[in-house]
Amino acid sequence: ARDIERHAFRQFIFTQQWEELRAHANQKHVKIIGDIPLFVAHDSADVWANPELFFLTEAGEPTVVAGVPPDYFSPNGQRWGNPIYRWDIHAQDGYSWWMKRLAAVLKTVDIVRLDHFRGFAGYWEVPAEEETAVKGRWVEAPGFDFFEHVQQTFGKLPIIAEDLGEITPDVIELRDRFQLPGMKILVFAFGGDGNHEFLPHNYPVNSVVYTSTHDNDTVHGWYEITDARTRDFTRQYLACNGSDIAWDLIRAAWSSTAVIAVAAMQDVLSLGNEARMNRPGELGGNWGWRMTKQDMQNPAWQGRLSQINRLYRPPPTQ
Repeated sequence: ARDIERHAFRQFIFTQQWEELRAHANQKHVKIIGDIPLFVAHDSADVWANPELFFLTEAGEPTVVAGVPPDYFSPNGQRWGNPIYRWDIHAQDGYSWWMKRLAAVLKTVDIVRLDHFRGFAGYWEVPAEEETAVKGRWVEAPGFDFFEHVQQTFGKLPIIAEDLGEITPDVIELRDRFQLPGMKILVFAFGGDGNHEFLPHNYPVNSVVYTSTHDNDTVHGWYEITDARTRDFTRQYLACNGSDIAWDLIRAAWSSTAVIAVAAMQDVLSLGNEARMNRPGELGGNWGWRMTKQDMQNPAWQGRLSQINRLYRPPPTQ
């Protein structure tokens, strides 16, 4: 009981502080983007309180778990281990558990990035007894019906669709039907030619461009280890010599027509591989980077960011 009270008190204090921070940010016309992972953990309060919403045995163990098939990041795929939703049960009461979940997050942030958006169209289901994600299968999800309910509940959807990975036509149709901006990642853009969808001149306006993401190396780290052909194409496209590559990509993102541009703080600080946030599929050693007080007080990046915001400020909305 004491442990529960301690956690509850910490959450109470955090909520107070966060509400003050968000109110201050909004007062300064700053919006905060939050994140919702598609799945929840097996040992979460959500699964404990709502076992009927997941594929579980009578003992509460998952029969199937979430993951992704073999891809660029991992030859064995990724066996995440999260229990899978029983979407048929969710649909019976209008996805009320999901509506509560979204409402709770939108109390703390202004815009929500839906992680693994493709899972709302179809997800990779892995038998729980399998040690890797190789022997999984694609299962259709009720994305259109689900987002109809979301739209009825919340109106215009303040959502970014994380539409990376193995994207099929049904995922694109789902994203575009509800006019959700998708993601463009600049460190993925330079390995081919001018037709690549992640190059800024190919963006639709309704998209969000990132220099890199938490699952990738920093821009400097990527540039140092990528092949000579990619580096050469990058320099040609950006008309630069590569000596300030992180800020060259930041400028490309900010000057694009994408409705939102995002840069990792590691890229703003021009840090290398030592500051990488996450290596998908590897347990341990991730999420260790921290911004220092010295970093925060450095006027150099603050001035550059202020300047680039002024240079590429969009016209006021009508």
